[in-house]
Amino acid sequence: MFKKKWLLALLLVVTAVFMVACGDSKENSGANASDSSKGSENGDKKKLRISLGLNDQTPLYKSSVKFKELVEAESDSLEVEVYHSGTIADDRSAIEMLQFGTLEITIPSTAPFTTFVPEYGVFDLPFTLTSNEMVDSVLQGEFGDKLAAKAESQGVLQLAWWENGFRQLTNSKTPVEKLEDVKGLKIRTMENEIHLAAWKALGANPTPMAFTELFTAMQQKTIDGQENPYPTIFLEKYPEVQKYLTETNHVYSPFIFLISKKTWDGLSEEQQEIVRKAAIEAGEHNRDLSRETAKSALEELKKQMTFSELSSEELAKFKKAVEPVIEKYKSTIGEEFVKEYLAEVDKAQ
Repeated sequence: MFKKKWLLALLLVVTAVFMVACGDSKENSGANASDSSKGSENGDKKKLRISLGLNDQTPLYKSSVKFKELVEAESDSLEVEVYHSGTIADDRSAIEMLQFGTLEITIPSTAPFTTFVPEYGVFDLPFTLTSNEMVDSVLQGEFGDKLAAKAESQGVLQLAWWENGFRQLTNSKTPVEKLEDVKGLKIRTMENEIHLAAWKALGANPTPMAFTELFTAMQQKTIDGQENPYPTIFLEKYPEVQKYLTETNHVYSPFIFLISKKTWDGLSEEQQEIVRKAAIEAGEHNRDLSRETAKSALEELKKQMTFSELSSEELAKFKKAVEPVIEKYKSTIGEEFVKEYLAEVDKAQ
């Protein structure tokens, strides 16, 4: 009898200890889950992959690494991976992956995004923005915020404006010093209707092509030339397959920092704030670096290519030739929105 009572008492003690342990474990689990900026108990992290079209020597890549450093310095629960040179996807495909939630972040130019949000096409209207001061005034003000908010309708969020820069013309056929020199040149453009129409208006034979295919196409003489900012022309080694460079500044091309809405909704408020602040701060770093790189890249390009600048008279002819394009695509972009954009441009001047 005594032995049975002793065994029963021992069993009750063991059960009580087990229940206390379980309760304590649940409390600790809840505390870890609520601390969203720290890693989970088993070390799991949310992974944010960034898909870039350009190579790992560009301001875009280096600024993406800056974003990674900023995020990971503030959060133990977020990990950023940067993929360059289109190894995940080209710009358009990367945007579609964001919509499906199969990719977290991409930072494309605005041109391929016009297929999704036509209003971004204001930046494709040639010879409208003509200086860095004008760019900063338009993008960093109310107009830039209003445009960025439109991205959410496509299942993505734009967190910041980054910089690609002013686009310039290269080719392997002839120096371009006047409008007539453009006639018949096979120029690669992005898959963008306004770019295609503008180059047709200038007399070229434009060919839309993915960026990842561009170098090979120039190497094989499938096309005569292309248009991109100075850092891209230099760092992608285009002088190896292009002889002539002309400063046209025909289009200012922003980069836009896009994150999947599905990814964003899966972040805690604290994580969202960390990512948003890092995107903006890295964007400021990107603009400074891009402009510094453009200056140094031009100096190097002048050593390797035949460089031309358009006279003010010839530039006026280029602008005149594309006026019908601006008029035609006002309705595609949105009459009122283009009117608002051009008013902001005039104000910035």
